[in-house]
Parts: sequence; structure tokens; C-alpha cells
Amino acid sequence: MKLQPHIDAILDALKSSPLPEQIQVLNQIRIALHEASPFRGEPVDCVVWVPSTDVHANDYNPNSVAPPEMKLLEVSILEDGYTQPIVSFSEEGGTREVVDGFHRNRIGKESLPVRQRVHGYLPVVTINESRTDKSDRIASTIRHNRARGKHKVDSMSEIVVELKRRNWNDDKIARELGMDPDEVLRLCQITGLAEMFQNQEFSASWEIGEVEEDEIQLEEVI
Repeated sequence: MKLQPHIDAILDALKSSPLPEQIQVLNQIRIALHEASPFRGEPVDCVVWVPSTDVHANDYNPNSVAPPEMKLLEVSILEDGYTQPIVSFSEEGGTREVVDGFHRNRIGKESLPVRQRVHGYLPVVTINESRTDKSDRIASTIRHNRARGKHKVDSMSEIVVELKRRNWNDDKIARELGMDPDEVLRLCQITGLAEMFQNQEFSASWEIGEVEEDEIQLEEVI
């Protein structure tokens, strides 16, 4: 199969097109290739560039990055480029909610040199269609985050309670968020709502005053 003449024709057409049209065509090509790819089940197989104004943060991310690390992330993107896309959930109307990459999203919008270099666009992948329920997206965000930095304990506790309210049991929360049962119970107790979620799965119990914050910092492993 001789594809080079077709590739050359596409490249020639792109060179004479305005930038937004170039990006749109390249995205269409990537999506078409992804649909025919043996790796179409992997989000990273299809990275597209979208206007940064179409990407917004979620309202449940408990991850915290200190100012020095944010500055380092900016330097990393300035020096090395975007080496990781932003994981997103595609919403109706063309907007995208960040599942992972909250701080990469911020740098792309708030750092003038980065924003200028990427022409106001951000690289994104789309989370698998099976993860579109909000509970599933929350769990996906936590799993991504646990590979980096630390979670804010209070925010993480609120996440666990939210999943409880969405009828997730302790086993499912522990499995989906990469926790052990004791972590789930401790995070419930921090909210002061542990009595609401008592069950027969766990017999261990702590007084809130006995739990040191550094014991429940969710250190991430990579």
C-alpha cells in the first residue's frame, strides 16, 4: 500500500491552512486512526489538542501540590514539553472535565510562555466510555493522584463519604481507590459520620483524637 503520496497531499494542504483548521484536521486524522487501531481501547492511543477554554477542572480533586512543585512542573513543561496529556471526560457541548492533570491544565492556562507556545490549546485524552459515571470518574482521579504527592486528608475523607452516599460499600471503595479497609474506616471517622456507616465488615475503631494526621496522609508510591 503506497500511502506516501496521500500523506504528502495532506501535509501540503495543511501548510496553507490557518492554525485552527490545521489542528482540527490533525485531530480528525488522529481520531480516525485511533478507531482503526489495535490499541483503540487505550486512551493514550489518541491524544488530541483542544482549546484550553474548553477544559475545566473537576470539583472533587483532593490532590495538593505546593508552590515549589507547581513551579517545577512549569519548568518541566517549558523545558521538556507536555510529556503527559490531560485525562478528560468529554461532556455534551464539547467541553471537557479534567479527570487527571489538574495542575498540567493550570500551567497550560496560567503560564504565559507555555500558553503561547501551545497556542492556547491543551493535549487531552478521553477516558474510556465505561468510566463516565461521576463515581467512576472520582475513583479514576484518586487512582491517578495516588501515584503522585499527597492528598489533603479532609478532602479525601469527603470523597469517601460521597462514594458512600452513592451506595459504594467499603470493599468497593477500598478496591477502587487502592486503600485497605482500615483507611476507609479512618477517613469516615474524620468526618464525624462514622456511625452512619457502621457495618459488620470491620470491628476496629479509633477515637478521632488518637489518629495523627501523618498516619493518614495518603503517600503516593511513584
